[in-house]
Amino acid sequence: MAQSAISDGSDDEFPPEKRLEAPNYRLIMAGIATIPDMETLQECVTYENANQNRMQILRRLKWKAEELRE
Repeated sequence: MAQSAISDGSDDEFPPEKRLEAPNYRLIMAGIATIPDMETLQECVTYENANQNRMQILRRLKWKAEELRE
């Protein structure tokens, strides 16, 4: 059976590793800017804490969380 062209978000094409392991800082910032919801944001925070633990990226993720709460 063919998959629907409309995604419900369960098969996110931009998992945390793609958002946060880009080859340059601008792409990482773009990945953070396009986080659509708190669930995805939490996955990114968990990934960052477990892998790179970069304070600057964690700060940006915190700012994104504040933006999503508004």
